[in-house]
Amino acid sequence: MSEPSVNEIILAEPRGFCAGVDRAIEIVERAIAKFGAPIYVRHEIVHNTYVVNELKAKGAIFIEDLADVPPGSTLIFSAHGVSKAVEAEAQARGFDVFDATCPLVTKVHVEVAKLAKEGYEFIMIGHKGHPEVEGTMGQLTHGIHLVEDVADVAKVQPGQTEKLAVVTQTTLSVDDAAEIAAAVRARFPKVREPKQQDICYATQNRQDAVKIMSPQVDIVIVVGSPTSSNSNRLRELAQRLGTESYMVDSADELQPEWFEGKTRVGLTAGASAPEVLVREVIDRVKALGAVSVRKMDGIEETIKFPLPKGLKLEDRPAPGHIS
Repeated sequence: MSEPSVNEIILAEPRGFCAGVDRAIEIVERAIAKFGAPIYVRHEIVHNTYVVNELKAKGAIFIEDLADVPPGSTLIFSAHGVSKAVEAEAQARGFDVFDATCPLVTKVHVEVAKLAKEGYEFIMIGHKGHPEVEGTMGQLTHGIHLVEDVADVAKVQPGQTEKLAVVTQTTLSVDDAAEIAAAVRARFPKVREPKQQDICYATQNRQDAVKIMSPQVDIVIVVGSPTSSNSNRLRELAQRLGTESYMVDSADELQPEWFEGKTRVGLTAGASAPEVLVREVIDRVKALGAVSVRKMDGIEETIKFPLPKGLKLEDRPAPGHIS
């Protein structure tokens, strides 16, 4: 077995936190600062173990069932969005609700509601069980059909095909979504496609960076949690491009044998992974011999999403209020 021979780390640009994740974390932190602990959050605010544990330490309690939230509590919906049924239940229970749904996911929800009123049915491209998919599918009580792959497209049976529209999970691989969308078009030629690509700018930018980086390196490390869809897609993309790739939740998961015979290491992070974890991976790879770290040229992301009303520290909303 050859020893690790790493001498350079190449950092993907952009990587890590996107505007939707920044906003969601800030909503939880501000709610704790304003109302005091505990603050209840439905589902992990973002899919990252480190972030969730940090917020737990500050006073956030993560739940799946609203029955676990005491009356009169402050509740936050995660960045992935929720169904109409969950919204209605939260209101009926009288919680102070703050919605940390990523505005790009909300855009998909708004489009679904608008087209449903015009009589459309939907084909949703996404992963069964992912909270974003459950939230989007749950905008309607019927008429929205999930497809996870090309084979599913052949099985879907909409009630009618004159008014059919496609929506996608925002964190999918661009290539995967395109392949499935092409199969939908082939079967339903009249299908309406999104006005703008549903796949979010951050997912697109991080994948584009991996496409540029992968051919330049011997191995790609993606920092991200197993539940993070966009992190998994980054690892799969590097692998598909022919570069050995691994995803780690933290530097502790790095295996020295991965780096045997490898000279250049590519490093990126999913949209919910904090930069502190990237720095720890850099330190661990440096311990294996890397002497230089080079940041790729890439798109600088300047987008920032506004916070919900009611999270300025001076005014508390009335119970049952939804922001």
